[in-house]
Amino acid sequence: MSHRRASVATVVEPSLHALACDLVGGDPIDERPERPTLGQALARAKPRQVTSARRGRSRFCVVTLEDGRSFALPDRCPHDGGLLSDGYVEGNRLVCARHGWEFDLVAGICPMRPAVRIDVTELRPGRRR
Repeated sequence: MSHRRASVATVVEPSLHALACDLVGGDPIDERPERPTLGQALARAKPRQVTSARRGRSRFCVVTLEDGRSFALPDRCPHDGGLLSDGYVEGNRLVCARHGWEFDLVAGICPMRPAVRIDVTELRPGRRR
């Protein structure tokens, strides 16, 4: 499988947001526009895209891989709480823009720290969320 690097355009804006969060010591998440529902985010998903979403009052990150599979996970990095929806896709992994932690979406682990597990659900069109 070919692993293409994320384009500068897909990484720069989220990375700047992550850097700003580090500098100010917080995250203006509440100032973001209303997040789409998981179903809405899935309907709009494009390959190699990371999107913020919600289910009720819970915040999620929807990640679509190159092959079209989409996954939902909580929108907080277990490393330090940064927004995973600011990250980017590299192969089967979501890379956190804040500090570069990688998460294997298929296995649900951080490959560099296998003891760190994340709650990942594969989304399928037509399934109610």
